[in-house]
Amino acid sequence: MSENEQAGEKTELPTEKRLRDAQEQGNIPRSKELATAAVFTAAVVALATLSGPVADNSREWMKAALSPDPSLLDTPQALFGHAGWLILRLMLAVSPVIAVCLLAGFIAPVLMGGLRFSNKALMPDLKRMNPMSGLKRLYGGEAVAELIKSMLRVALIGGAAGLCIWHSMDILRGLLHQPLERAVSNGLGFTLKLLLATGGALALLAAIDAPYQKWNWLRKLKMTREELKREMKESEGSPEVKGRIRQMQMQMSQRRMMEAVPTADVVVVNPTHYAVALKYESGRMNAPTVVARGVDEVALRIRQVADGNKVAIVSAPPLARALYRESQLGKEIPVRLYSAVAQILSYVYQLRQWRTGPMPQQPPLEVDEFGPGAKP
Repeated sequence: MSENEQAGEKTELPTEKRLRDAQEQGNIPRSKELATAAVFTAAVVALATLSGPVADNSREWMKAALSPDPSLLDTPQALFGHAGWLILRLMLAVSPVIAVCLLAGFIAPVLMGGLRFSNKALMPDLKRMNPMSGLKRLYGGEAVAELIKSMLRVALIGGAAGLCIWHSMDILRGLLHQPLERAVSNGLGFTLKLLLATGGALALLAAIDAPYQKWNWLRKLKMTREELKREMKESEGSPEVKGRIRQMQMQMSQRRMMEAVPTADVVVVNPTHYAVALKYESGRMNAPTVVARGVDEVALRIRQVADGNKVAIVSAPPLARALYRESQLGKEIPVRLYSAVAQILSYVYQLRQWRTGPMPQQPPLEVDEFGPGAKP
């Protein structure tokens, strides 16, 4: 398989940005089976636990609905208001079950991917009007998966209901010979058992469908290698732009460095490859500070600026190399180089004060260029 073909395959897991963009567009995993199972099971449990209050309210409502109101014969225009009042009482009678079902409707979205509200999901999608996309949905892999899921739904619910009826045949036969109240009680018990068995079958189907929907959602969001590279480039910036930014930052740093060279007290050089400019203000600094440093072309530029501004240039190769390796721009020099730098500064101060007589000689320096324990 060629490299281009491999690059076109969606083999890479989706990035955090791709997942976040999909969620913002309303593309999140959803399981209809999980939502159905949650609402159905919650309704059955609510009916079982709240059957007493619901039955009492329903009985009162039925009495009110079936009791004739003589005043309606004289004022037939009040019939619509009376019907609305009956509907409202019926809604109040079953409101606990409705409230439980509404709350259960939020369980599936929370378990699958959280509650997301996106205006983009409401926008029309022209791709859905494409006939080829419609045929792909009808005869593609997802259609086969939905067919298998439908067959599994029929098998599970039918099997659970059949087993429940099979084990309750004696109870059902006995209902014909029981008093009315006992028959109603046993019949409601059987109905509750049948509903719980159906709810269990739906829960089992949801336990199969929810992981599949999550896996299928991630599969659709997989990326090709080219898409992954493009996203990384967009998020982190192209190497060319980043390189240009680094170059500009380096130029700005060098410009600030060259502007600080005229304020230095001395420039210690290699004499050709290294240059470190030092500044010391008694009473304001604890130790001499590096205001400029560089090698090769930068070192040459530092020497030129220092020479043009009459800054002392002292050749001390081991010290220059040690200062360049161990010091940082804008920071104080290492403690181990205090003595050598102090001798250099003392020599520079003597040069400034020299007018007549013998010219001061540069002191001999004994500097361990690499420091204790370091290797050249």
